Amino acid sequence: MRRSIVPLCFFPILFGHKLNDRFMSQPKQPTNYGALSTLVTVFFFWGFIAAGNSVFIPFCKNYFHLDQFQSQLIDFAFYLAYYIGALFLFAYGIFGGQDLVGKWGYKKSIIYGLLFSSLGAAAMIMAVNGNTFTGMLIGLFIVALGFSLQQTSAQPFAISLGDPSTGDTRVNLGGGVNSLGTTIGPLVVALALFGSASSVCDYEIQNLPLSKVIGLYIFVGILFIAAATLFGTSKKVPAGINSEKPEKAGRAFSAMLVITGLLIITFIPVFSSYRSEGVKKIEQIESTIAVEKGKISQLECDALKQTGEVRTATYAQIEDIKKTFQAKSDEIGAIKGPMERQRLMWLLLALAVIVIGLPLCNKIASKQKEGWGAMQYPQLVLGMLGIFVYVGVEVAIGSNLGELLKQAEFGGYKSSEIAPFVAMYWGSLMIGRWAGAVGAFNLSESRKRLFTFITPLVAFGVVLLLTKLAGHNIEILYWYIVCVLLQIGTFFLSRNNPARTLLLFSLFGVVAMTIGILTTGKIAIYAFLSGGLACSIMWPSIFSLSVAGLGKYTTQGSAFLIMMILGGAIIPPVQGKLADVVGIHHSFFIAILCFAYLALFAYLVKGILSKQGINYESASTGGGH
Repeated sequence: MRRSIVPLCFFPILFGHKLNDRFMSQPKQPTNYGALSTLVTVFFFWGFIAAGNSVFIPFCKNYFHLDQFQSQLIDFAFYLAYYIGALFLFAYGIFGGQDLVGKWGYKKSIIYGLLFSSLGAAAMIMAVNGNTFTGMLIGLFIVALGFSLQQTSAQPFAISLGDPSTGDTRVNLGGGVNSLGTTIGPLVVALALFGSASSVCDYEIQNLPLSKVIGLYIFVGILFIAAATLFGTSKKVPAGINSEKPEKAGRAFSAMLVITGLLIITFIPVFSSYRSEGVKKIEQIESTIAVEKGKISQLECDALKQTGEVRTATYAQIEDIKKTFQAKSDEIGAIKGPMERQRLMWLLLALAVIVIGLPLCNKIASKQKEGWGAMQYPQLVLGMLGIFVYVGVEVAIGSNLGELLKQAEFGGYKSSEIAPFVAMYWGSLMIGRWAGAVGAFNLSESRKRLFTFITPLVAFGVVLLLTKLAGHNIEILYWYIVCVLLQIGTFFLSRNNPARTLLLFSLFGVVAMTIGILTTGKIAIYAFLSGGLACSIMWPSIFSLSVAGLGKYTTQGSAFLIMMILGGAIIPPVQGKLADVVGIHHSFFIAILCFAYLALFAYLVKGILSKQGINYESASTGGGH
């Protein structure tokens, strides 16, 4: 998908080559604009809901009194659904002897996915009404499970809605609309949660009504059902049935089951630790200082409305209250410290399961190819790791940004005030994807260069305008244009070469994250926001390099890559727990490691393809997952 889509449409190249070959000999068919307009509207809400999680996470942390790891379970539930959905479809192909999406057809698959997501919206409504965080996680999981089915069908479906030769343009359109959704989502969700763009302190958040969130998901659920009805009743929309048999890969499937089992084993101790005797002891201690903490929260709210010496006096009063229970805070720290380090160890083991397990599978497959299918190709397995860390770092930065901005050295923003920054982060993805989409159009070289320069600046203006219209102050974001100009320069240096593009943008990410960790204030905020610019065009580059040379295993390789959206479920919680141990600022070190691996993949894959006699220098067009 494209990350023109965010989380969500992660499939810009998926199935594209086979569809183009199949239809190339047929007469040109007109584009079905009615069905296409409906489809891209759904693309918008994929991005809308996924990016909205970045505002929902800090809200839930305050509302439900969660630690940073627990707040990241929103991403865990959401992106885990993509992995489970893709693994199920892969299993059906292995044991059923036919691709389930191909059997149903792209049209019915999207309809079923929309209806399934509407059930998730209903589950969210019930969970919000019941004020249960676990229920919300289940609701988001169901919504995303429907998304996984929709998005597996989205790109080939878009291609089938017109002449295959112009299919990439329709996919880019859907991706661009999706990116718009990722920009607007945080602004609208913030409005639904906080009621306005004005500051709401953390103490007041705990007493906010959630009626607008219910209204939001009622609207989203109705939209899903309406879109499914429109697709189902339209006689012009092709069925898109594909009877092609999937390639056998029983050993690869078994390996993925083992990896899944090991991941479950590593997460069980983490979850169970939240019901341990140590946690109960901490809760007992915290209950004895609840009144004092309540006073502090109230005073912090009062300080927001004060100025000058009055505000200074209020903060001094807060410090005096903190001193009264310092001994109990130290006792909590003594209990929590070892517990948090143990949790982090288990989460790092979960990360190691993927990082070590996938290359090990490839090493075994290279010696005995039968039953491994696409996993016998090193470029695919390294690319699976690439998609894993790319989706992981993209989601982790956006999801942990809110907590970072709450720190005094980063402005001390309240949860209700972070929406402009979150919107600019996801908007940065839109900025890059709009620029990347220029290559999809038949323009002269001079016009391509002109639009490559102009388009990101226009997209930056659109993000600022939307943020302003939502009632937020955007002055602090004006000088972010310097980062956009640096990205434009990186575009020109990349020369539309997938490996070169991935290498340069990965290094862009490494430098940006390093600056963010070494500095504070506005410079650091801009640096972390630039992570969105770095991620914006990575999906198509990783995807195209990973499936190059796979031949008959291309479709299967694409399925493996889509499974690795799992990174969005693993890496954000790992960073969340790292933040609980070392602090939110330094937890962004994990982003440096992710971008560094992507740079390494870009460097290695060119040599791997060269050894296979593949000179993969074609241009990459646009988007993201």
